[in-house]
Amino acid sequence: MTFRRFLLAVLSAALFLCMGPGARAEFPEKPITLVLPLGAGGSHDRNARVFTSIIPTYLGNAMIVKLMPGASGQTGTAAAAKAKPDGYTLLFTHNYFDQLQQHVKKLPYDTTKDFVTVAQLNSNDASLIVRSDSPFKSMKDLVSYAKANPGKLKFAHSGVWGALHVPAAQLFKEAGIKVTMVPYKGGGPAMRGFLAGEADFTLAFPSTILGQGDKVRVLASGGDKTKFEGVPTFGELGYTADIGSMRRIIMAPRGIPEDRLKTIRDSLVKMQDDKTYKKLIEAIGENLNFIKGPDYEKLRAEQSAAYKELVSSLAK
Repeated sequence: MTFRRFLLAVLSAALFLCMGPGARAEFPEKPITLVLPLGAGGSHDRNARVFTSIIPTYLGNAMIVKLMPGASGQTGTAAAAKAKPDGYTLLFTHNYFDQLQQHVKKLPYDTTKDFVTVAQLNSNDASLIVRSDSPFKSMKDLVSYAKANPGKLKFAHSGVWGALHVPAAQLFKEAGIKVTMVPYKGGGPAMRGFLAGEADFTLAFPSTILGQGDKVRVLASGGDKTKFEGVPTFGELGYTADIGSMRRIIMAPRGIPEDRLKTIRDSLVKMQDDKTYKKLIEAIGENLNFIKGPDYEKLRAEQSAAYKELVSSLAK
């Protein structure tokens, strides 16, 4: 061995010893798994595909979408709750799964105790649609038929007590109609079933509706202002029920190290100013109603109380 090689070997050994066993690479050292407790093709899936394509620029590593639908969101949520709280598993869920379900069924987890909010990615309101070949040209047509034929119309939704089921139940109660509820494992499967003729109508969010092109007709728009030209809002049609603002939230198992939680939160904040992200989100009909994790955490107790009252009112 030459003296030069000997010197390099000594220096390399010294550097290794200086690093010590506690030396670690910066988090995240590997891709982060983003669990979706819903099926493919729904609004959560569409939003996830957009933001996970941009986030590596600010996070320093990839986020891999993992679809785990089933049991009205319980399958994926339970898997995320059991995951090691090391920052490498996150849950992309919504407010109904997070704070409403606990009031209607026994769950194998406690979302408030088991998860902490990383951030609210955005939020949006559901609109009511029929297929383009449907005989119903207006909300009035549909309601009139439903009243004359109780239980005959079929409504496709993403799962019991989910983001489509809850606002629909409120709407049907106020309209005074009875329909047959047809559950699916997420908004994507519900849309596919609806388009295949398994149901007569459904609720859907803008990103999902725009993805269907001329296959569907919007009869009533969610939100204070219409999202579809020439289509009235539920409020303009005289409905006062809260027709469901779904909050898309990213959660982490509680116990995640604070520095890792901060890293993920900071990357999402930085992403909000990304021009490509803004264009992609706008292209699928969504928005930038972003809320930082600590601020959203303060809303969860209020949501729980409101949903408990809502469940009680729907049961009457």
